[in-house]
Amino acid sequence: MTSHLSDDADEDDLVLDLGGADFLSDPYPALARLRDQAPLTWHEPTGQWLVLSFEHCNQVLRDRRLGRLWTDKVPGERFEAFNSLHRNQMMENEPPDHTRLRSLVAKAFARGHVERLRPRVRALTEAMLDRVDSGSGFDLIADYAEPIPVAVIAELLGVPDEDQHLLRPWSAAIVAMYEYRRTAGVEERANVAAAEFADYMRGLAEARRAAPRDDLVSHLVAVEDEGRKLSGEELVASAILLLNAGHEASVNAFGNGVVALLERPDQLAAVRGDPALVEPAVEEMLRFDSPLQLFERTAREEVTVAGVTVPAGGKVAALLGAANRDPSAFDRADELGVTRRPNHHIAFGAGLHHCLGAPLARMELQISLPTLLRRFPRLALAGEPVRRQTFVLRGFESVPVTGR
Repeated sequence: MTSHLSDDADEDDLVLDLGGADFLSDPYPALARLRDQAPLTWHEPTGQWLVLSFEHCNQVLRDRRLGRLWTDKVPGERFEAFNSLHRNQMMENEPPDHTRLRSLVAKAFARGHVERLRPRVRALTEAMLDRVDSGSGFDLIADYAEPIPVAVIAELLGVPDEDQHLLRPWSAAIVAMYEYRRTAGVEERANVAAAEFADYMRGLAEARRAAPRDDLVSHLVAVEDEGRKLSGEELVASAILLLNAGHEASVNAFGNGVVALLERPDQLAAVRGDPALVEPAVEEMLRFDSPLQLFERTAREEVTVAGVTVPAGGKVAALLGAANRDPSAFDRADELGVTRRPNHHIAFGAGLHHCLGAPLARMELQISLPTLLRRFPRLALAGEPVRRQTFVLRGFESVPVTGR
């Protein structure tokens, strides 16, 4: 089966274009129709199996026979900076390398950093909203959702305030490589950004090695487990992964979720009226329009998924957004329900590669959402939100709002 899935497509020949404008605008109807055909299907344009059901996405994410096996996205020495970042990070490795990398990073990350940053997040949310004009309106993404996680992760890592403006452009250039239909220009910008970002982090690590502080880079420099330490390139890759993944998840989850709330006044009113609903509302925002839509795995040996034999070396992509809208796993799966409990979504993945920064992202969302609603009791869309033309990392480029 190949795929651009359009409304007039023959059900026997559904074609899913992962970079098509109509699909990027709202992928869920197309994903539902494909999921109804089969929980797993071959996707010729990308040369991989797509897994669409909640049950089988969970299987793929947890089955150790299906791993993250890094192969250079763009072969050749010219792109070594980009490839090196990924080759040396935990997300692109399997045990025993993954076990070593994750245990060392988790050990440094667990030193109270999330709770240490809670007052800072509260202060940032208030400060960002102090700067906007509720009457003339503002951009929910550029003026609020985007600056907060960048500032938080910069403080977590120990990046000085005067350098924080460097991080977002580097991150945006690097993550653009994860999308389908990337151009040669995207590849070149990603590699340049990777080289510049890595050089910066090497310098910061050297500074912290000479004069440690109470920040994550200092702890990554010092962390040791049974005599094992992070190499220089592993430390750089780990720090950049935390910035890129943490920033993208928080910004896109917040933007996607708040737009969904603003388009559903009853759900927005429910959250406004009951502070106890903030936590389940955040989980529902993550489920309903997931910030990460696709996570690739490679078969390390022959494995059967949904009755289909995937040969060793075969690529399998778990479509997390499709899984989180699977009606066999969630009642009224295509409806936003802020009272949904329990909510067993897999927006942060599952199994060995479950997102290490999930507690930080949740904390940011649980503070930034109620702060926004309290400060702007008449918050409403002031125009049509603009979607990013991306699928793997799904979010908005711009969301115009007004507070009056």
